[in-house]
Amino acid sequence: MSLYLEDLVVGTEYVSDEVEITADDIIAFASQFDPQPFHLDPDAAKSSFFGGLAASGWHTAALTMRLVVTGGPELAGGTIGGGGELAWPSPTRPGDRLHVRVTVEAVNPSRSNPARGSAVLRIETLTHDGELRQLFTVRTLVFARPT
Repeated sequence: MSLYLEDLVVGTEYVSDEVEITADDIIAFASQFDPQPFHLDPDAAKSSFFGGLAASGWHTAALTMRLVVTGGPELAGGTIGGGGELAWPSPTRPGDRLHVRVTVEAVNPSRSNPARGSAVLRIETLTHDGELRQLFTVRTLVFARPT
């Protein structure tokens, strides 16, 4: 069911299904998008800041987006970001099973355009053990219900 601006309620939470990440996934993503030794080579990663193979933060962000689209609030017109703040408090590792918890923090109708507004979403990417891998607080475009 598509959600419109009028349907969003501050405090509502949405929790996605899980996705498991493997060493092969980490290396494949890094090979294409973030080719650093601690993302590509488990042996080299042991002596890095991370102390072992770690997914690129951008890999975690891409997985987060997939989980938001498939298990977060189904916003009418799609999930369209308008800017936000992103943090990676701990690295994603092989064997992590990730899910997202999306919390509606604010809902704001547009003052200039009654056909839309925005919502602030707190998107936590968590492991199966509840460890926070990514925190993304984002302002999203949300359409008002057509009249």
